[in-house]
Amino acid sequence: MRLLDRYIIRTVTAAIVLVLMVVLALDLVFGFIAELDDTRGNYQAVEALLYMLYTLPRRLYDFLPLAAFMGALVGLGQLANSSELVVIRAAGVSVGRIVWSAMKPTLAVVLVGLLVGDYVAPVTERIAQSNKTIARGGDGAAAATGFWHREEDVFMRFDTVRPSGELLGVSLFRFDDDHWLEEATYAESASFQGDHWILHEAAVSRLSKEGIEQQHTTDLRWDTELSPDVLSVLIVRPEHLPISGLFTYARYMEGQNLSANDYWLAFWKKVMQPLGTGAMVLLAISFVFGPLRSVTMGFRIFVGIIAGLAFKYTQDLLGPMSLVYGFSPVLATLVPIVAAGALGAWLLRRAG
Repeated sequence: MRLLDRYIIRTVTAAIVLVLMVVLALDLVFGFIAELDDTRGNYQAVEALLYMLYTLPRRLYDFLPLAAFMGALVGLGQLANSSELVVIRAAGVSVGRIVWSAMKPTLAVVLVGLLVGDYVAPVTERIAQSNKTIARGGDGAAAATGFWHREEDVFMRFDTVRPSGELLGVSLFRFDDDHWLEEATYAESASFQGDHWILHEAAVSRLSKEGIEQQHTTDLRWDTELSPDVLSVLIVRPEHLPISGLFTYARYMEGQNLSANDYWLAFWKKVMQPLGTGAMVLLAISFVFGPLRSVTMGFRIFVGIIAGLAFKYTQDLLGPMSLVYGFSPVLATLVPIVAAGALGAWLLRRAG
C-alpha cells in the first residue's frame, strides 16, 4: 500500500510542478511585455526585468492554489486514462485512501504558500513597487504617483515609501474642527527615529485670519502613530500583505475611525486560502472519479479551468459585495469554499 501511496503522491506532485511552471512562465512573459509598455524615466527594460524577478514570489503565491487544483486533476486524470486507477481500486484500495494520497501534495502546497505569502512575497513586493515608483519618477526625488493617508485631523501624502522606511516628498495638511485648513507642511524626506520622525528640509505654512505664517527648517520633529512597518502597507495591495500585517493595519485604521473593510477582506482570504486550496483539490479528485472518469485529458483540463475560474470569480464577486452591502467578509470568503468542498464530497460519495 505504501508503494501505491508514493506512486500517487509522485504523480500528482509532478503534475502540480508542471502546471505551476507553465502558468508562471506564461505569466512572466505576458507580464514583462506589459511592463515594457509602462516604461518611463529611468524605468526601462532592465528595471522591468528586475521588477518581474522581485514579484516572482507573489506570482508563485497567487498561482499555487490553481496549480494544486489543476495538478490533482491532471495527475489523477493521467492515472484514469491509463486505467491505473481501475487497477488500484481492484487491488482493494478504497477511494478514501486514494483521496488522502492525492491530498498529501496539497498539504505541501499549503505550507509553501503560507511561508511564501507571509515571509517572502510581501518583502519582495514592497521592494519591487518602491523601486519601480522611484525609477519612473526620473531621478528619484519625487515619484510619479503618491500615497494618501489620514490620522485624525491630519491628511498625509507621501511620494515614495522606500523599503528602508525612508519617506520622500512628505505633505501634511492639518484641519480644524470646522474643516478649515490651518497648517500645511512639506518636507523633502523623513526618517524614523524609533518613536518619532524627523522631517528634513521642511517648510511649514500656518494659516489664520491674520494671514499666512511661513517657517523653513532643516530638521523638524514629527510625532505620529505611524511607523515604517505600517507605512510600508501603503505601497502594496492588501492581498499581497502578510496576515500579521493585514491584521495590524486593519486594527490601526479602526483605531483612527477609518474603514478597514478592504484589509479585513484580504485578511480572511489569506487565512482561508488553505481551506480553499483543499476544497478545490477535493473537487478536482471528485471530477476524476465522477463525471470526468472516462473523458480525454484535454476536456478534463478544459472543465478544470472553467471550475477554477468559477471559484475565483465567485470569490471576486462576493468580496466587493460584502463591502457594498455590509455583510461579513468571512461569509464572502467561506461561501465558495463550502460550495466547492460540498460538491466535491457529494461527487466522491456517489463515486464510492
